Amino acid sequence: MLPTRNLLVHCRSVTWLFYSWNVPEHAPFCCWTVQSPRHAATSHDSTATRHARRVYVGGLPPSANEQSVAIYFNQVMAAIGGNTAGPGDAVLNVYINHDKKFAFVEMRSVEEASNAMALDGILFEGAPVKVRRPTDYNPSLAAALGPSQPSSNLNLAAVGLTPGSAGGLEGPDRIFVGGLPYYFTEAQVRELLESFGPLRGFDLVKDRETGNSKGYAFCVYQDLNVTDIACAALNGIKMGDKTLTVRRANQGSAQPRPEQESILLQAQQQVQLQKLVYQVGALPTKVVCLTQVVTADELKDDEEYEDIMEDMRLEAGKYGNLVKVVIPRPHPSGEPVSGVGKVFLEYADVDGSTKAKTAMHGRKFGGNPVVAVFYPENKFADEDYDAAA
Repeated sequence: MLPTRNLLVHCRSVTWLFYSWNVPEHAPFCCWTVQSPRHAATSHDSTATRHARRVYVGGLPPSANEQSVAIYFNQVMAAIGGNTAGPGDAVLNVYINHDKKFAFVEMRSVEEASNAMALDGILFEGAPVKVRRPTDYNPSLAAALGPSQPSSNLNLAAVGLTPGSAGGLEGPDRIFVGGLPYYFTEAQVRELLESFGPLRGFDLVKDRETGNSKGYAFCVYQDLNVTDIACAALNGIKMGDKTLTVRRANQGSAQPRPEQESILLQAQQQVQLQKLVYQVGALPTKVVCLTQVVTADELKDDEEYEDIMEDMRLEAGKYGNLVKVVIPRPHPSGEPVSGVGKVFLEYADVDGSTKAKTAMHGRKFGGNPVVAVFYPENKFADEDYDAAA
C-alpha cells in the first residue's frame, strides 16, 4: 500500500488540498504537487533552481495521468538509487499536457533531476518515453547548482536499462539538427553527421504513432571539439527542398577556431558528396565523382599532379569509353577553387560510368575507402564542381 501524501491540485486559479491519492484522473490543465510536511517546510519551489530540477517526459500513452506519472517516477528513481536528497519520494510536482502527451516532472533536487535523465527510453505503461531537459534549462546556471550528468553509480539494470542507453544526449555540446527531409532514414542522417567524427549519442525524433521521422534530430560527438565545426558546416545546407538548421541545442553557436579550418573544409566536401548520395530519384549519369582519392597538397606539385592524372586515365579507362578526366587543383594564390579533393570521370555512355562507379566505390586508396557517386551532367558541363543536385 502506498504511503499517504498531501496532494495539492492547482487548476487554473483554484487550489484544493487532498489527503490521499484518490484524485480525478483527467482534470484539464492540472498541475499536481505531491508534498509531505517536510517538503512543504522547505524552499524547493524556488524559481532560481526550478529549471534545473524539472525534466521533460515525452511520448506518454493516452492513459497517463499526473498520479500515475508521479508514482512511476518515484518508484524507478528509488529502484536505480537515484534519490540523493534523503528519505522520501523524489517527485515534487507533475504537470501533464494531455493533448500533446508530455509531462514536466519536478524533482526535489538538481542532482535527482540529473539522475532522472538516465531514464531516457524507459517503458512507461508499455510505451518508451523520452526524458529530456525542458527548453528553459540553462546549463551555465545549472552547473553551479549541482551535478548536470547522471551519477555513474545508478543501478539502471534494475529497471531494464543499459548504462549509456540514454545516448549521452545531454550537456552543452548537444546539437539540434532541424529541417531534415522526412524521407531520410536513421542510417542516412547518422552517416551525414558522422562526416565530422563518431557520435556518442544520436536521436532521430519520430512520431510515436506512425514511426515516421519528424524532421529533426539531436546528437553529441565523441570528440566535443568538432561540435562547432559540425554546426558551422551543416547549418544552412540545402537538402532537397529543405534547409538544415544546426546549432547547439542549449546555447548560441560558436565559430570554429583557426586550427579547425582544415577539418571544416574536408567535412563540408563530404557533406556536399552525401547530398548527392541521398538525392531521391537520382538516375545514373555519364559522369562519376570520386572523393577520398587525392589531397590538396598532392595536387599542388605539377609532377605529382600529372602522375595522378595518368593513373586515373588508365584505371578509369578499363570500364568504358572515357571522354574526360577533371581533377580540380588549388590556386597558387590561395583563392578558393571548387571541387578540390574530387575526381570527375566523364564517359561516352551510362554503361561505362555505371561500371566505373560499381568497380571503384569502396576500394581503398591511401588507406581510405573511395566514395563514388553519379554527378549531374549539366553541372559538370558548367564546371560547377560543388553542386549538390
